[in-house]
Amino acid sequence: MLHLPSVKENLGRYIDAGFPILYICTYEESKADRYILDAAGRKKLLEWNGAQGLADFRTKDSKNPSQDHSLGAVLSFLKNGRELDCTLLVIKDIDGQISTEGMKGQPEAEKVTALLKEIARKIRKKDGGIDATIIIVSPSVHIPHSLEKLVTVMELELPDEKEIGDIIGNFMKNNDIQALPTKFQEDMVTAFKGLSESEIEDILSLAVAQEGELTGKTLQLIFDQKQQMILKAGVLEMIPLKESVADIGGLENLKEWIQNKAKVFKNLKEAREFGVTMPKGVLIAGVPGCGKSLSAKAAGRLFDVPLLRLDMGRLMGKYVGESEENMRKAIRLAEAISPCVLWVDELEKAFAGIGSGGSGGDITTRLFGAFLTWMQEKTSAAFVVATANDITKLPPELLRKGRFDEIFYVPLPNEDERRKIFEIHLNKRRKKDVCGINLDQLVSETEGYSGADIEGVVGESIENVFVKRGEKLTTGDILECIHNTHSLSEIMKEPLEEMAKLYEDRKFKKASR
Repeated sequence: MLHLPSVKENLGRYIDAGFPILYICTYEESKADRYILDAAGRKKLLEWNGAQGLADFRTKDSKNPSQDHSLGAVLSFLKNGRELDCTLLVIKDIDGQISTEGMKGQPEAEKVTALLKEIARKIRKKDGGIDATIIIVSPSVHIPHSLEKLVTVMELELPDEKEIGDIIGNFMKNNDIQALPTKFQEDMVTAFKGLSESEIEDILSLAVAQEGELTGKTLQLIFDQKQQMILKAGVLEMIPLKESVADIGGLENLKEWIQNKAKVFKNLKEAREFGVTMPKGVLIAGVPGCGKSLSAKAAGRLFDVPLLRLDMGRLMGKYVGESEENMRKAIRLAEAISPCVLWVDELEKAFAGIGSGGSGGDITTRLFGAFLTWMQEKTSAAFVVATANDITKLPPELLRKGRFDEIFYVPLPNEDERRKIFEIHLNKRRKKDVCGINLDQLVSETEGYSGADIEGVVGESIENVFVKRGEKLTTGDILECIHNTHSLSEIMKEPLEEMAKLYEDRKFKKASR
C-alpha cells in the first residue's frame, strides 16, 4: 500500500523547502504544538493568539511590541523581517481575523490579509528573502482568494488503530489498570476511531471515574461522544436504532445479504486478515412504502454501529463553496465515526438537476462528483445504504460496478410477504386478537398494496375500534378499512408497471424471493 506522508513528516519538509504559509486544520492544538516543536529545530518560535497577542511559543512570555495586541499590529511590526528571520510564527484564533467570503468591507481583516500576503512574498523571495514560515493552526479552513497560491493546507490526522491502542495502553499503565480481554480491547480501539487523542483520554478518565475500571459501559460513553460530534457538525443526523430485521416483512434476499455484510463488520480485523474486501454499500430501489427505509434502519442495528442519515438539504449553503465544504465535512465525519452505516434517503432527489444549467445545477453536479469519487475510492468502514424510488432520475455513473456492492429492486409485496406484514403490525398493536383474525382473507383482499398501505390499514382499523369502544379487533374491522383504501397499485398503476419493467430489463437483484 502506498504510504502517504503524515502532517508530522511533512511539516519539517515544507519548512525546509521555504513554503511561506502552512495551514494546519485541527481541533487538537496541543498535538499540533508538539509537531511544530519537533519540526522547529533551532529556529525561534513565536505565537500569536487572540487572548495574549504575541508571545514566545515555548515559554509563553509576552513579546508584544506595543499595547496593541491585534494581529494587524503584530504583523505590521514583524513585516520588516528582522524579528522574523530564522523564525516560525504560529498564528491561532484566526477566525474573523482575515478577509474571507462574507467579510467584505472589514478594514482590519483586509489589513491582516494584505500583511500576510506581503510577508509571504518576502519569504518566497530567492535573494535576500526572510528565512521564516507562518503556521496557522485552526479547526476550520477559511482562506481568502488572494492567499490561496501562498497557503499549503494540512489536515492533522486522527489517531489510527495503532495509536489508539497505544493511548489506551499508556492510560492503563498510568492508572494501574489490569490487562483487558483482547476482544474487548479490540472493540474499544474500533469504537474510538474518529475521536481525537484528547477525547479518547477524556472518555477513559470518565469511564474510570464512574466505574472504577474500563467496562462495557465505556463503549456507550464512546457512542455518546460520537453523537455529540454529529450534533455539533450539523450536516448529518444520528438515527436511533429501534427497528430490527424482524420488523421487515419479506425481502428475504435483501435481509440475507445485509446479514452477511454484518458478519464482516462485526469481525473487521479477522475479515481484513482473511482478505475480505471492505464492503462499500448497497442501493435499494423500487416501490415507495415497501421497506427500503426500514431496511436502512435495520442495517444499523444489525451491524451494531451508529446509523447516520445524510440529508442533502442540510448541505446546501448560501455562500460560494459552502455546499461543497459541507459535503466534504459530511464525508469526513462519516469516515471519522466509522464503522457506521451512512443512510442516503431518496438518492434521486439528492442529485436531481445534474447537467442542467444554472448555479443550482452546477452545485449539485459538484456535490455528486465528490460523492461519486468517495464511493469509488473509499476504504473506510462507512457502509452506505442509499434508497431511491425512481432510478431513472439517477446519473448512470452511479449505477456502474464499483460504486455499490449490489443494487436491489424492491417490488410490491407478494402474498407471503403481505401475510408477514399483517402479522408484524397486528402483533405489535393487538397481539391478543391475532388468533381470531382471518389472515388469508386479508391477504387476498390486498393485492397491489404496499407495506405502508397495510400498516395504514391496520392502524386505522384499530383506531376505529377504539373510537367505537369495541372490545376487540376483528377481520371485518380490517376489511372495512381495506375497502375504503385505494392501494398504491391503483394510484400509480402506469409508473409502477414501467418501473417494474425497467428493473427487470437491467437485471437488478430482487429483494424478495
